[in-house]
Amino acid sequence: MNPVNPENPENPENPENVETTVKAIVIQAYGGPEGLAVVDLPAPAPAAGQVLIAVEAVGVGGVDILLRSGALAAYGYKEGLVPGSEVAGTVTAVGDGVDTSWIGRRVWAFTGTGGGYVEEAVARVEDISPLPADLSAVDAVTLGSSGVVAHYGLAHAHFAPGETVLVRGAAGSIGIMTVQLAARGGAAAVAVTTSSADRGERLRKLGATHVLDRSGKGGQDAPTGYDVVIDIVAGDGMPSFFDRLDPNGRMVTVGAVAGQPPADFGMKLMASFQKSLSFAVFSAASVSEADRGAVRSEQFAAAARGELTSVVHELLPLDQAVPAHRKMDAGEVFGRIVLTP
Repeated sequence: MNPVNPENPENPENPENVETTVKAIVIQAYGGPEGLAVVDLPAPAPAAGQVLIAVEAVGVGGVDILLRSGALAAYGYKEGLVPGSEVAGTVTAVGDGVDTSWIGRRVWAFTGTGGGYVEEAVARVEDISPLPADLSAVDAVTLGSSGVVAHYGLAHAHFAPGETVLVRGAAGSIGIMTVQLAARGGAAAVAVTTSSADRGERLRKLGATHVLDRSGKGGQDAPTGYDVVIDIVAGDGMPSFFDRLDPNGRMVTVGAVAGQPPADFGMKLMASFQKSLSFAVFSAASVSEADRGAVRSEQFAAAARGELTSVVHELLPLDQAVPAHRKMDAGEVFGRIVLTP
């Protein structure tokens, strides 16, 4: 947002009334990555309770793929939307009711379901977290949302030190953080499912103790059952992972990158009635902004100290959102792709 020109108070330093614009990515047509387009949009201004951020990094997440494909159209998301839910950068202006001390501070921000693939973004002040001096904007968008989901996913499963954990779909940013947090939390074993030996070795360096194939099989000396399964995949294969739970085991699904599970998946639980298994889903939307912010700040500080690792698959310019989405669709990403305006 431009500063106010005292000689022309009705128009900020723009005496010719020329509308300023920013580069953004919009979903012009649902479907494949080719439906994304680079456009010029009017420069945003913060409304009451919001901040304006000069964006330095944008995290490319699974929800962006769902939005682009049209999978969330039934929930009111329309073509023309700017995807992207988390950004990091510097606050350049604030709306009414927001402390002006935020101006000039580096922050991570949740922009809602959309609004992040842009050079300047707005966010509610409740949805921003300050960044430690030693944490980059790229690291922030790699850890910011995934770390919170991983933390509360494990908490939702009532994970305790000494228990065994299986992370299904561990190569994405949520899975990578779940592996690290389970290992830090004292898990007796942290098994992962992934698509290649190379990815398995990279996950071992982050805390995994056993590497399984996508079906949950294999892995020398791997446990035959687990206390906790954290599932980021869902899809048709989800019910088979109930078989990987020990008696009183708990599965929590925190993502659905493979789509919805079969409608009758609960029958698998009923067939294991005597094992007293539990199943739940978790969304970070069920946690207050204050609690999410407290966890995020703690994780940012841990990352700045080198205790948590952010894994960046690739840095791409903002206008390369199409190839970024193609890589996501192809399952090529280990960690997170980050766009840089």
